[in-house]
Amino acid sequence: MPGGAGKRGRKSASGPSSSRHRTSATAGGELFPAADNPPLARAQPATGTDGAEPPTVRPLADRLRPRELSELVGQDHLLGPEGPIGRMLAQRRLSSMILWGPPGCGKTTLARLLARALDEPMIELSAVMSGVADLRRAFDAARQLRARGRQPILFIDEIHRFNRAQQDGLLHEVEDGTVTLIGATTENPSFALNPALVSRCHVLVLKRLDEAALATLLERAEAAIGHRLPLSPEARKRLVELADGDGRYLLNMVESLADLPPEPIVDVARLGELLQRRLPVYDRQYEQHYNLISALHKSVRASDPDAALYWLCRMLEAGEDPRYLARRLIRMAYEDIGLADPEAALHALAAAETYERLGSPEGELALAQVTLELALAPKSNAVYRAYGAATQAAREHGSLPPPLHILNAPTRLMRELGYGRGYVYDHDAPDRFSGQDCFPEGMARERYYQPTDEGRERELRARLERLEQLRRERGHERDSRR
Repeated sequence: MPGGAGKRGRKSASGPSSSRHRTSATAGGELFPAADNPPLARAQPATGTDGAEPPTVRPLADRLRPRELSELVGQDHLLGPEGPIGRMLAQRRLSSMILWGPPGCGKTTLARLLARALDEPMIELSAVMSGVADLRRAFDAARQLRARGRQPILFIDEIHRFNRAQQDGLLHEVEDGTVTLIGATTENPSFALNPALVSRCHVLVLKRLDEAALATLLERAEAAIGHRLPLSPEARKRLVELADGDGRYLLNMVESLADLPPEPIVDVARLGELLQRRLPVYDRQYEQHYNLISALHKSVRASDPDAALYWLCRMLEAGEDPRYLARRLIRMAYEDIGLADPEAALHALAAAETYERLGSPEGELALAQVTLELALAPKSNAVYRAYGAATQAAREHGSLPPPLHILNAPTRLMRELGYGRGYVYDHDAPDRFSGQDCFPEGMARERYYQPTDEGRERELRARLERLEQLRRERGHERDSRR
């Protein structure tokens, strides 16, 4: 929506257009209303006494929706001459695409303007409100348009809301060119859409609007309301920050502040009172959840305590379950620190238990403390790698039995068969170490655990080297593979 677009049901882009140019589809409504009747999604607005549309009838975000592609802001990487959409427009040939981006970045507006730029009809559906029957009607309408030489565009908003069967219902008509599909989604297509559908479309990523793009929208909004908002420079900057890359939200905030008197000037503190606090964009079920926990984990791994604490707080502020974060911190202690600092895992577990005892908001401090401790701890993934290597060996070597000398022999038959024969009790051996081989017969000794020189693992590495030397001296060394 850059340039100030908000979704109003299935309302088409503003500006003159004929029924031939633009088609609206609504659940239960006609796809092709008569020429003298407006589409259901474009109901006529109320007018004033002079026939003009009152400026307050439509939301500011809708009134500022761009009418030309040149008015969009923030998506030059797609629309420029070398961008994928720019190249398509130069050839006047649009491919099916999935527009993936955060809320308020211009997905719906872009789709409508593409149809306008190519002078092709658009059939609009919302995956939230539509089903298979709506798709069938849309395809029937598209075939009629194709018979008249048109190249209909099927726009599906929130396409990730379609189930797998509904998504599969798109495949044939997209592949044979009955429609050019433009799907809009806020979710990662790799997770939210069927691979077969993704393979038939270009996935184009729209960026959240940066400060420059939002500043442009703010200027347009102030021109539309007829005056500059009475904000201090700091409050003006804070207003842009509160939008969090969402152009629609910025315009809605401007609209709520439009009636402020010119004096006194609003500072940051007063702005916070006038506007309700907005939570960061976050959905615990989809990609943003995994992106942020990845950022937290890798900041801990990178020994960056400040970044780790930032990502922890980002997730807490967005409403993430602190118990989930506590579990992941315990995992980090075992995966990325391990025996370099064995107490780190105990402290992570203690932080999780502390949260259970205290709850919110007191318990979050324990999570913050252990996050900093894990980030500053010596790092080793030797245990993690050893576990993976041993797991792979277990799969490769099948069901090799343990050597007889380390098996118990509780019965006479088992003793006669050699169970336990030759076993040396390590506590009775010099240095409490017998050096006996405990790997299966027929399998070479393997070295899975390779301690680093970090933290306590430096001591463990020296001990391992000493034990290997003793094993060789006591004649128990077999061919080994490291």
